[in-house]
Amino acid sequence: MHARDENEIISIPRPTLQRLPVYLRVLERCISEGLRVVSSSELGRRSGIDEYQVRKDLSAFYGGGRPGLGYDVFDLAEVIGNILGVNNLHEAILVGAGKLGCAIASYPGFQKFGLKIVAMFDNDPGKIGIRIGETLVLDIRKMPSLVRRLGIKMGIITTPAESAQKVADTMVSAGIEAIWNFAPTKLEVPDEVFVRQEDLACGLATLAHHLAKKSRARRCGPAVTDDTSGAAPTTDG
Repeated sequence: MHARDENEIISIPRPTLQRLPVYLRVLERCISEGLRVVSSSELGRRSGIDEYQVRKDLSAFYGGGRPGLGYDVFDLAEVIGNILGVNNLHEAILVGAGKLGCAIASYPGFQKFGLKIVAMFDNDPGKIGIRIGETLVLDIRKMPSLVRRLGIKMGIITTPAESAQKVADTMVSAGIEAIWNFAPTKLEVPDEVFVRQEDLACGLATLAHHLAKKSRARRCGPAVTDDTSGAAPTTDG
């Protein structure tokens, strides 16, 4: 078993934290295959992450690896699950019942990671009262009272950019402590409120840039390097 105290508060670097769901998915597949132990090299191969990085990530919070054998699959999965909070259900509200908001609310995979969207809100009378899957769209004016009554601490914003800051302000005043923001704008919130920004346009721009580079490389062919050795060219005859 792992050596760390379960009640110990561990500070984990954000890049490591973002890789933990990948490790957890791999471990769950290992469990389904009947594996009890997995090495860092196998964990790295299955996750697409360098095995040195795997060992470094896990050493930040886990002391249960056995040299020459690897990691106990069940134990490591439980530890990572506790860190990510997937073993506890986190309720959240979502504001913005447009296409993106509806897609997020309909995604069944979130509950696997301990997230349940209990209500959606919008200011469009045409959307208020409809159901997206099992989630009811409510009038945005009801959001503060529902958040306080249910003690919800997480909010998701999928509104247009011009509405996002006002929504965030309302969430914070109602007691929301963590915001997952899909609106293409930077939110100003108190220091104690955590914001995760998802900029879909930046992601698309990165992909487009990568494709453009590959396209230019195909058109231009292999790069030609200059001969700077100073040697005179050779000739036949």
